[in-house]
Amino acid sequence: MIITTRRTALIAGASLLAAPGLVRAQEGPIRLGTLTPLTGAGGPYGPVMANGVRAVVNEVNAAGGVRGRQVQLVSEDDQTNPEAGVRAARKLIDVDRVATIMGTWASAVTTAVAPLCWESRTFLATVSGADSITALPHNGWLIRTQPNTTLQGRKFGEYVVELGARKAVFMAPQTPFTQSQVTNMKPPIEAAGGSIDLLIYDATKPSLRTEVDQVLRARPDIIVLGGYTPDTTVLLRDIFRAGFRGKLLAYAYSVNQQMISSLPNDVTEGIHTLAPSPAEGTSAFDRVKRIAGTDNPDPYTCQIYDQINLVLMAMAVGNDATGQGIRDNIRKVSQGGGDRVDNAVDGLRAIAAGRKVDYDGASGPCDFTDAGDITDCKFRYEQVRGGRQVLIRIA
Repeated sequence: MIITTRRTALIAGASLLAAPGLVRAQEGPIRLGTLTPLTGAGGPYGPVMANGVRAVVNEVNAAGGVRGRQVQLVSEDDQTNPEAGVRAARKLIDVDRVATIMGTWASAVTTAVAPLCWESRTFLATVSGADSITALPHNGWLIRTQPNTTLQGRKFGEYVVELGARKAVFMAPQTPFTQSQVTNMKPPIEAAGGSIDLLIYDATKPSLRTEVDQVLRARPDIIVLGGYTPDTTVLLRDIFRAGFRGKLLAYAYSVNQQMISSLPNDVTEGIHTLAPSPAEGTSAFDRVKRIAGTDNPDPYTCQIYDQINLVLMAMAVGNDATGQGIRDNIRKVSQGGGDRVDNAVDGLRAIAAGRKVDYDGASGPCDFTDAGDITDCKFRYEQVRGGRQVLIRIA
């Protein structure tokens, strides 16, 4: 017979309080969260991203879960807005008590949410690119599958040179990545004898014609568009009306097919776009194509697919379904050798059999630096022709 006294109950309670992660790891279903832009500027991507995670969770649950435990997914909308993102993150952390938040898209949202995550020991996986994100004092509680702005800025600068431009202007709203982007575009452009200037605009204005006229007085031969889809749409109309006939280069996430279809072909014809490329031709990419129902899934859906697979395997290899367990074990399943796997179901089986796994995903190898950045990825170069995005190359 076990006799419980007030003293033993207090000792037991203190022990549980001292190890909250252990309690969460052993009790009930595993709760995970997505925080994607279901609305706002990132609205074309967030719903597909969340659905991709749900598809993986359903597949893993049907195969027996993570070490026999079912996974519950809670999806929230950050509205592509930092304040809304903080409110949604608070719910995921305080009410739903998720072990991880996946898929924050806008860098401003990720920057606002990240401190809440490391303070609550909730693991954060993001697709945001601003250099400043992994420079935050997150102490390992954050990874991102998106290349940082240092790498993206250099690629943009090199492409400006390749397109034969010598005088560039970068037009963008003030975002966490704007200054880093232009700073890293400069070296390849200046090394080729060119120059680049920056003009910051108010993304909420219904017309940007004044800003466009100011830029055109500098006589650029290329304008690089650094905004999101809504303000880029306004900007493209005003650039066309102003009669600019030079080259245009933009982020592929802003000049997407939905936006292209909403504008006359004359406005979008010839725009060059650049984006991190998914790992096309791999079995993981083929899985995302089936999940998303398209032959050309966007890079963010590919990245969050990788995030959920990595999270599930990290919890299994550490036998710890908490944020701490993910933090401590995510690199053990993503790099360093082992059985090559491209999905959590196969990975969980291998882990259960005592084998080491090394995940290669839909967005690439998913090898991370100590700061949480991916080490490298390929980029996708496209051009708008006849109202459609046409692939030039992947390199």
